[in-house]
Amino acid sequence: MLLTTVDPVRLRRSRAAVFGVFAVNGFLLAAWVVHIPAISQRTGVSHAALGWLLLVLAGAALIGMQIAGPLADRWGSRTMVGVAGLLLSAGAIGPALASDAVGLGVALAVFGLGNGALDVSMNSQAVHVERAYGRPIMSAFHALFSLGGVAGSLLGAATLAAGVVPLTALSGAAALGAVVILACLPALLPHEAHEQSAATGSAGSPDRPATAKVLALGAIAFAVFLAEGAANDWSTLQVKEHLGTSDATAALAFGAFAVMMTVGRFTADRVAAALGPVAVVRYGTLIAAVGMGAVMASSWVPFTLLGWALFGLGLSGCIPQIFTAAGNLHAGSPGVNMSRVVGMGYLGLLAGPALLGWLTQLMPLTATLAVPLLCVLIACRFAGLLRPTP
Repeated sequence: MLLTTVDPVRLRRSRAAVFGVFAVNGFLLAAWVVHIPAISQRTGVSHAALGWLLLVLAGAALIGMQIAGPLADRWGSRTMVGVAGLLLSAGAIGPALASDAVGLGVALAVFGLGNGALDVSMNSQAVHVERAYGRPIMSAFHALFSLGGVAGSLLGAATLAAGVVPLTALSGAAALGAVVILACLPALLPHEAHEQSAATGSAGSPDRPATAKVLALGAIAFAVFLAEGAANDWSTLQVKEHLGTSDATAALAFGAFAVMMTVGRFTADRVAAALGPVAVVRYGTLIAAVGMGAVMASSWVPFTLLGWALFGLGLSGCIPQIFTAAGNLHAGSPGVNMSRVVGMGYLGLLAGPALLGWLTQLMPLTATLAVPLLCVLIACRFAGLLRPTP
């Protein structure tokens, strides 16, 4: 549980510290991603083998998520942010040290474990800070994750252009990540270790009430993340194939989606404060559905880009509200609840691109976008599940 009183100055520092942690996570992930071609070439890993190794990373991240939840309940999310953040920072160097597929697989497993553990622990800490603030601020934290990714991508591109070898670049990124984590750690909010009595609530049943709600929130997270993953991996190719554009023009589709996703996250907290989390998810997914419908129906580049922009704007505030709802459940263990919802969402992020890729063997890519469209409509229909329970 959160400490009962928090000095306002300390609270602002805690908020800034959580901003830093989210930014570091996005930064280190982007630093790895931009170096994938160089590292795969140096290790002699084929595209097919790289695909399997990325699944190792994803599997390790899922394991890290499930481990971090119970440990955050026992030790507190601040401690877990420190452990996971330093593990992720150290793990960022590993891929650059690998000399073959086996070494790269081990390195990605460590990196994924740190990433998954940090995902859960930093969101748990963010819920504590948001609760102390007494108003929605979760979406802004996720916006900093996006900005950290942009910074990591730009810095990685700059070092590659300058001829800096991956080991030097990733070592620098890892050192920066570790320094920021250590600098942020003292300002994070401590909270008491979770006790079983606190989890049971007045009903005295810690598992059954929480399990149904956690699974429901996890299912909504799965649907929203599946839609987001489809946009991340297929938006550019959809524009190129459907409209016959150049690569440069097609790239604007993901740009429109990503920019509006970031902009939306900076504004969603105000909407949540005024209208509540249910409205953010319900109307956000409705906007996303309109955007996806425009993408599927459009034969004009500007209208298609507008559709992808609306899709990003609509989705932007949904996941932060779902994670907040998971962290504030009155039944079950807070860390475990968060780890399950984050884990189910992450599965959707992985499943979306893969599912659409399989469906393209049966139908045109644009037609497969009916899947993310259906997902956001389902999330819209069940948005009421985010309503806080007494």
